Amino acid sequence: MKSTFESIYEQVRRIPRGRVATYGQIASLAGNPRWSRVVGYALHVNPEPGTIPCHRVVDRNGRVSPAFAFGGENMQIKLLEDEGVEFRDGRVDLERFRWRP
Repeated sequence: MKSTFESIYEQVRRIPRGRVATYGQIASLAGNPRWSRVVGYALHVNPEPGTIPCHRVVDRNGRVSPAFAFGGENMQIKLLEDEGVEFRDGRVDLERFRWRP
């Protein structure tokens, strides 16, 4: 049986380049809509940053994490912008860039 973190990482791996998902969205896809904080913990200790694209996960308002574990929020913004994700007033337009599996 998969661990909670493995289930979370499996879902995050599915987010395509140029799209984002919210913590709550990943929590629901991983099996429990109440795991939003757990998703944050899992991403903070991401064992494979090059493989598990944690930079594609944002909060429910489209904001990046100020505690982004791999270089801070500015790095998360840069990684997303490099993929074509646009920001307006510091937020991702979820209507336009949210991943809809």
